[in-house]
Amino acid sequence: MRIILAPMEGLVDAPIRETLTKVGGIDRCVTEFIRVTHGMLPPRVFYKYAPELHNHSRTEVGTPVAVQLLGSDPQQMARHGVKAAELGATQVDINFGCPAKTVNKHKGGCVLMREPELMHGIVAAVRQAVPANVSVTAKMRLGYDDRSMGVACAQALEAAGAEEIVIHARSKVDGYKPPAYWEEIARAREAVKTHIIANGEIWTVADYWRCREISGCEDVMIGRGLIARPDLARQIKASQRSETVADMTWPEAVVLVREYATVLQGWLEDRYVTGRIKQWLNFLRQGFAEAEALWPEARKIRQVAPMMACLEQRVPVTDSRAA
Repeated sequence: MRIILAPMEGLVDAPIRETLTKVGGIDRCVTEFIRVTHGMLPPRVFYKYAPELHNHSRTEVGTPVAVQLLGSDPQQMARHGVKAAELGATQVDINFGCPAKTVNKHKGGCVLMREPELMHGIVAAVRQAVPANVSVTAKMRLGYDDRSMGVACAQALEAAGAEEIVIHARSKVDGYKPPAYWEEIARAREAVKTHIIANGEIWTVADYWRCREISGCEDVMIGRGLIARPDLARQIKASQRSETVADMTWPEAVVLVREYATVLQGWLEDRYVTGRIKQWLNFLRQGFAEAEALWPEARKIRQVAPMMACLEQRVPVTDSRAA
């Protein structure tokens, strides 16, 4: 009954992974996608997206991290899979789920679900090229134009040798609009023997149990829900043991944001650090009434110190949760 932190391009970077895995409950992470085109990427690009490669592909607390690749050329994807393994990756994940227009326009991500045979070719090439002890997995949606391709694409990935398949319970056209079609994940799961992991619209412990019941999947991947509520995985793990744990408080969440900002300041200029904090704060509005109350002021701030001062001020709220 694993919980996996989803890759979210431009948000779930290494500092976020370090921060959230320290909270507890997360069993695995996946990097933002590394875009594979024509030339061979140098090691520094792999380390940029996956600095955990320096630590045996694990976060500081020991949570495994998969390296995710995105591209459409089977041989280039295979070469980059090999390079990831040489640099220490223990799992190579392949992105067939990204719905971004720019990515799809350049034949990457979810648009490849229109071509199950190409998906098969990519995974088969990577699986054949990387060492046997390196897992090859994939992430996809239910389809591109509609939700009709989930079964065919899952079967193609299984035949190619994917050890696990994460399925986001929407098509590209669905975007991120509710609802999530967990019952369609169940259809794909029943059509293959490969292990299927459910993803999409898990914001609460109750959502987690409903997703498991409807999809039939034991493992889930959570993205936005964990960004909005950093202790969600810990809460879910407690519910698996029929226990309860206290909800994370807003002051505890602010401590996490401060730790995140401190790490980012070693990488980026202040204005970019503040931008990343605002991204996270925007999600935290869904989990904390305090974040919602502070948002009108915080969104205007451009420097880190004033931003943290803003987040640490006391605000009157009637509930510690926004929903």
